[in-house]
Amino acid sequence: MQTGNKGLSKERIEIMKRFGVAAVVATLAASLLAGCASSEQQQRAGTGALLGAGAGALVGQAAGRNTKSTVVGAAAGALLGAAVGTATTPQRRGEEMCRYRAPDGRIYTAPCDERYYNGNY
Repeated sequence: MQTGNKGLSKERIEIMKRFGVAAVVATLAASLLAGCASSEQQQRAGTGALLGAGAGALVGQAAGRNTKSTVVGAAAGALLGAAVGTATTPQRRGEEMCRYRAPDGRIYTAPCDERYYNGNY
């Protein structure tokens, strides 16, 4: 049985430390985002952020070979992943909101009626 780090090179130990930092950052980000998700859009944003953070950390590590690049890549990937997850959430019929003008002139927001779906707006 080996004791200490005699079997591993210093470079290999540093790489393992970097990936460990990236894993911790991605896990914390996912925990923060997933804990509050209540709608499908929020769930998709959280999932996108998690996947983006993981991919970004890998790209950052490959590009910069240091912890700073890994963390920056994870952060950028999380932002991009959340944006893509949010933007790709399908809208279900009846969930779209439209602006209407009441007879007294005030403007209000309400679920869209059939005029919206038929193109007669």
